[in-house]
Amino acid sequence: MTQSVYKVIEIIGTSPKSWEEAAKNAVELTGEHLRDLRVAEVVAQDLVITDGKVEAYRAKLKVSFKYEGSR
Repeated sequence: MTQSVYKVIEIIGTSPKSWEEAAKNAVELTGEHLRDLRVAEVVAQDLVITDGKVEAYRAKLKVSFKYEGSR
């Protein structure tokens, strides 16, 4: 049986439009720097408010990717 290990990191994405776009932006940018992303879980959502108006949507995610360490 093949054994695998996965690392989990937290990332935060932002968007001026929506939480969904914030999460998508975070995953896509992370995917440009890490290989073999597996699962992303949204763990928190919040808003940046300036002068009483929503300036940005923020999504915090836990993202897992396959760990490729040496043995």
